[in-house]
Order: sequence, then C-alpha cells, then structure tokens
Amino acid sequence: MSDLDPQKRPDRRTLSSAARLYAVQALFQMEAAGQSADRVTREFQNFRIDVEDRDGQTAQADEALFTRIVDDVVMWQSRIDQATDRGLVAKWPIDRIDPVLRAVFRAAGAELVTERAPAKVVITEYVRLAQAFFPEGREARFVNAVLDHMARDLRPDSLT
Repeated sequence: MSDLDPQKRPDRRTLSSAARLYAVQALFQMEAAGQSADRVTREFQNFRIDVEDRDGQTAQADEALFTRIVDDVVMWQSRIDQATDRGLVAKWPIDRIDPVLRAVFRAAGAELVTERAPAKVVITEYVRLAQAFFPEGREARFVNAVLDHMARDLRPDSLT
C-alpha cells in the first residue's frame, strides 16, 4: 500500500483529535520548559507529527489545526485564563491546577474563543483527552464541568 492509500490514511476526525492531543502536549511543554510557541511548534512538526516511530507507526495529525490551537492560545491566553478562572471553584485560580489540566483548558479555550468548531465538539474532544491523561475519571468530569461553563461564558448561545 502506498502512503496515499485511503485505507491507510486516518479520517478527518482522527487527524483533528491527534492535533488536539499534540496541542495539549505542546502547551504543557511550553510551560514546563519555558519554551516559545515557535520553538515547540517547530519541534512537533519536525519530530513528532507525521514521523514514523520505532514500531513503524506514523503519528498523523491535522498540522494546521495543531498550529492554529497553539498560536491562538498565545494570542488569547489572558481571555482564556480569565474564562477558565470563572469556571473554576472560587479561590482556586488556573495557576493552582495541574499543568496538564491547564494545557487542556487553554487548548479548548482557544477553540471556544475563535469559534472554529462547535462548542459541543470542543467539549467532547477535550473531555476524551482528559480521560486519556487521567483514566481514574474524576478529572474528566471536572474538565467537562469547567468547559461547559467556559462555553456558556465565551459563546452564550452555543449550548442551547
């Protein structure tokens, strides 16, 4: 089979989900290592996205969506963090939560602010990511509640 074989190429939803996963990982790396968005984005594009691993698997993703999410977080971070803070329990600001959850909220927030995807899709996708990062389940329910609040705050008519 060639690389252009439609049976081998993931569908659009799979590519979008992978882009969201990479965006969360990139945002986490940016914060943990103090690296710029440009540096981390280039690293992911050169060494992670569409690169074959030791097992011969290629980690494909919608590279444009990945880059847009990371860039939009940088552009809108203050607004996203404020919306996240409003969705969190009082006296528990975003800078006090787990850094992976912070990356999830920021990536989802970027998509909610820019209104490129329906709010329900954004919430569903990032709750799935939370379930992958935190299989115990508590965090996924927490992410669902906060993102629901953020969607109602940033897009008041989106969940009616």
